[in-house]
Amino acid sequence: MKARSKLAICFMMFALCFSVLAGCGGKSENVKVKIGEVTRSVFYAPEYVALSQNFFKDEGLDVELQTIPGGDKTMTALLSGAIDVALVGSETSIYVYQQGTEDPVINFAQLTQRDGTFLFARHPEGSFSWDQVKGSTFLGQRKGGMPQMAGAFTLEQKGIDAAKDLTLIQNIDFANIPGAFASGTGDFVQLFEPQASIFENEGRGKVVASFGQESGLLPYTVFMSKSSFIDKNSDTVQKFTNAIQRAQLWVKEHSPEEITEAVLPYFEKIDPAIVTSSIKRYKEADAYAVNPVVDDSEWNNLLDVIEYAGELKQRVPADQIVNNSFAEKAERSITSADAK
Repeated sequence: MKARSKLAICFMMFALCFSVLAGCGGKSENVKVKIGEVTRSVFYAPEYVALSQNFFKDEGLDVELQTIPGGDKTMTALLSGAIDVALVGSETSIYVYQQGTEDPVINFAQLTQRDGTFLFARHPEGSFSWDQVKGSTFLGQRKGGMPQMAGAFTLEQKGIDAAKDLTLIQNIDFANIPGAFASGTGDFVQLFEPQASIFENEGRGKVVASFGQESGLLPYTVFMSKSSFIDKNSDTVQKFTNAIQRAQLWVKEHSPEEITEAVLPYFEKIDPAIVTSSIKRYKEADAYAVNPVVDDSEWNNLLDVIEYAGELKQRVPADQIVNNSFAEKAERSITSADAK
């Protein structure tokens, strides 16, 4: 009995040691990363592609996505540590920098490269001319936000003074703008997709211009995080950026119909045809960035837009709150073959 007991104990010890060693040599658990996006939008299609096509998982990341409406609320969540990464307009990082902080918010991966709004006319008349906007009631976006600033910048380039040449309404919350227009407010409205396509489908008017194409290339929506998080988790940030680059190439090389199939789980309440129409319009507007790098010309255009809006205390050099090292490495290492 004693010999059998000793043998059983030895076997159990061996099994335990084997189990521990197997666990050490096995695949480690994925690193969790919490993303807070400023809104749920077809404009962010590459983000949903990275999730649905398992590009984050392939990099060893377990990404948790939540929508936090409003740039101010998204930034508050990032600064408080409730999320690790924010997908929001890059102007928010400038506002934080202007306020002064020992732990600045750093832009590390650009997702979209143009303004994502379109000029929607309630009563379109023939071939559109920007002069048609003069004297109208214009339902705009929130003051200080990128949609409003890019809109005002575009109007100025078209010879329209928003303060003098039209009746500007911009005291309506972002989420309530479509409802206000649907109820009869405004002759023109600045809309994101898929709302623009939905309104066209309902016969409420049509898209007559793209603010993104008119205002030029800029780092419109960017993944960003606190400097301290990036310093402590550089490997995770690199893997995250690799997944985004892979998704951007995937979106570039696939049709609106294929992209719709990939992102539809995130837009279950929207007609697939509307999602496809929205993605097609964004691709035609060159809104989706093909790599995550924030280049100097885009950054300077962004500063011009914010400066015109009167929201810039001083021009912030890109190297103060932009870290392109992760994006540049991803661009070099990720190829079209990796995006399949």
